[in-house]
Amino acid sequence: MFESPDNPPEFVSSCWLLRSRRSPAKARQVLLRLLDSTPSGELFADSGLLVVSELVTNAVVHGTPIGNRLWLSLSLIPSRLRIEVHDARRDRAPLLRPASAEDESGRGLLLVKLLSERWGCCPRVPIGKIVWSEIGSAAASSAPVERVA
Repeated sequence: MFESPDNPPEFVSSCWLLRSRRSPAKARQVLLRLLDSTPSGELFADSGLLVVSELVTNAVVHGTPIGNRLWLSLSLIPSRLRIEVHDARRDRAPLLRPASAEDESGRGLLLVKLLSERWGCCPRVPIGKIVWSEIGSAAASSAPVERVA
């Protein structure tokens, strides 16, 4: 790939994930491997780990019928981390809704919205949808991240 100020290097990673409660943890591992292998990747760790967890959790709970898998796609340039989660249900778009203090769930998309420069949902051909988030380096912390295993 030709590298220039207008065409910075891009680092990518992707994988299939099972419809499993273990998939958010697997997605975090994939993201950490990408960030660890990328210059300044640590800038995106805090926001990226939370966003990937929320998007994959939503896909497992709401977007992936039994017997189907979901696709995780990550791309990173120095100024942006893009997270995409592809699932098989086009009829269930993500719904940003207020959660009361008594609700035990329902805040994930609000967190995605707050941590992302942009986020959204689009159809996936031939079936399903893609829920995506872009986290900019300005939104990412400039302090080094200490990770706990």
